[in-house]
Amino acid sequence: MDDNRVWNFEESLWQASEDRYHERIDPECVMALSHAPFLFHGEAAVRAVTGTPDWDEVEFLNRQISRPQEGLIVVGYEIRAKKGETIFEAACTSVYRRIEPEEWRVVQHAQVANSQIE
Repeated sequence: MDDNRVWNFEESLWQASEDRYHERIDPECVMALSHAPFLFHGEAAVRAVTGTPDWDEVEFLNRQISRPQEGLIVVGYEIRAKKGETIFEAACTSVYRRIEPEEWRVVQHAQVANSQIE
């Protein structure tokens, strides 16, 4: 997956429907989020992000991509997401693994919130 496709994939997760999360989040995914219980696995990870705003604006800063081995991509970035008056800023990482030649799934995602203004 080239860099543009990686960032399009990541952005689509910030603006995804619940069905899209189910399609793109691996059943073995582990997530660390900024709300209790903070650590989520599998279906709990998908449920943890269900109900997040469908952000109107998403901006990635300080983008970084690593490909430590074939079929594995690690991304790190800072996010600024906005919906109406709500602004969310965080440092994030995601790890994708290739399932099939054109199919990738998130196996890890973490967010360290910088601020949340409502």
